[in-house]
Amino acid sequence: MTTPNFPFLPDHNDLIANRYQKAEALRAAGINPYPADYDVDHLAAEVLAKKDELIASGAQVSVLGRAFTIRAFGKAAFFHLRDRSGQIQVYLKQGVLSDGDFKLYKEFLDAGDLVGVKGRVFTTKTGETTIEAATFSILTKSVRQLPEKWQGLTDVEIRYRQRYLDMIANPDVVEVFRSRSRIVSAMRRFLDDSGFMEVETPMMQPLYGGANARPFMTHHNALDMPLYMRIAPELYLKRLVVGGLHRVYEINRNFRNEGISTRHNPEFTMLELYAAGWNARNMMSFVEEIVRESARGGMGRTEFTISGEQVDFAKPFARVRMTDVVRNVLGFDIDWDLPFEEARRRVGTLGIPSTVQTTDALVIFLFEEHCEKTLVQPTFIIEFPKSVSPLAKSGEGRTEVADRFELYANGVEIANGYSELNDPREQYQRFEEQLQRRERGDLEAVGQIDEDYVRALEYGMPPTAGLGIGIDRLVMLMTGAQSIRDVILFPLMRPMAAEQVAAQEDDKSK
Repeated sequence: MTTPNFPFLPDHNDLIANRYQKAEALRAAGINPYPADYDVDHLAAEVLAKKDELIASGAQVSVLGRAFTIRAFGKAAFFHLRDRSGQIQVYLKQGVLSDGDFKLYKEFLDAGDLVGVKGRVFTTKTGETTIEAATFSILTKSVRQLPEKWQGLTDVEIRYRQRYLDMIANPDVVEVFRSRSRIVSAMRRFLDDSGFMEVETPMMQPLYGGANARPFMTHHNALDMPLYMRIAPELYLKRLVVGGLHRVYEINRNFRNEGISTRHNPEFTMLELYAAGWNARNMMSFVEEIVRESARGGMGRTEFTISGEQVDFAKPFARVRMTDVVRNVLGFDIDWDLPFEEARRRVGTLGIPSTVQTTDALVIFLFEEHCEKTLVQPTFIIEFPKSVSPLAKSGEGRTEVADRFELYANGVEIANGYSELNDPREQYQRFEEQLQRRERGDLEAVGQIDEDYVRALEYGMPPTAGLGIGIDRLVMLMTGAQSIRDVILFPLMRPMAAEQVAAQEDDKSK
């Protein structure tokens, strides 16, 4: 039987056509290769866990999963069935199976097909727990061949572009995303138990704010108005604090029109929360708790090996001034109030770009370029310049800095928080300073004054501390992932031309 209209996708080949022909042959024989349901009563892991009880009782189990490693021996065959819990071996034997079911296996089963099996459990001579199939069904005919060495799919382009294939071929990938789900669930439980209320704020905003970043723009046709994909939910969440929701949080996506790297994806997930009555020091203590509980709830432990060092999140995190880190790592004695000419002289010839024209910018450049990567153990960096902290209160006793912190681990920023600026007059002045920075060429400075947010502050926001935690980076830390793309199910990728898709498909089948 031939399959009409081939190829209908650019990368179709004879192997795919052959499997489509098998699907058509099943239909011709009165068998639906894509039935609507199947009665399942056990997962593979449950069978393995209860094997002694099941073997003793002789009870039959019904499982559903994908077939791998098919080994045929004339009138018998073995394959491994993998479901969402793990995998188990299946034994097919002519005489135990009906003639129709055995023919179904013999003529139509390919690696990758989704199948249903019902039968008793036994242990082979080699000690492997196995289901002896009394009935066998093909539930979904897989018409696209899996990579020949399915356990070794390593091409990162294929893995990230075709995450479904990555998950089929590399079971460890599935476990990373299970861990991510558990980490986020543990985080939510801890926040709920701590009296925080989960809320949702707009993804599309008429004004963007809450962070220094370049936004994505869109347009609402019916209202004929520009909108921005949010770079942060901060200003909306703090409006809720003004309104009386004194402990709020949101776990959701932010969007920043920036570059892509192993630590950056334009679309990423953040936890952002606010607590009335707290300051930055209260929030740092809370950060230690939430990271610790997320590790325990998501990974079952607080100790991890990071860049060859043992890190225990149960221990207190270090707290160090940014200027002290620059001094300790590079030997430069620079403080925020030091005149730029003197600060520049002390640094000497260290490749400082010409765009660095202030002491604030110089210290931040030195820290980001040379010091961040040294912070393997969890460390709070405190005292940031107000010039890059337009929404934060001034430091107590040090008005030239903001009462702000960032948490670093493995050389990566994990969290950012501060005592929130709630003086409407000063907030408006800070917005104006941001506009001036943007006019001087800083495209990440806030380009608009959110007058409604200032209006909200005029009604009164209580003393408040805020926090943002990068979920993707936290999961990277706890799972040992080397790239943010390894913890985002569908990272942004440059589109591939049709000929590249076909070439990759050829490579996979070799």
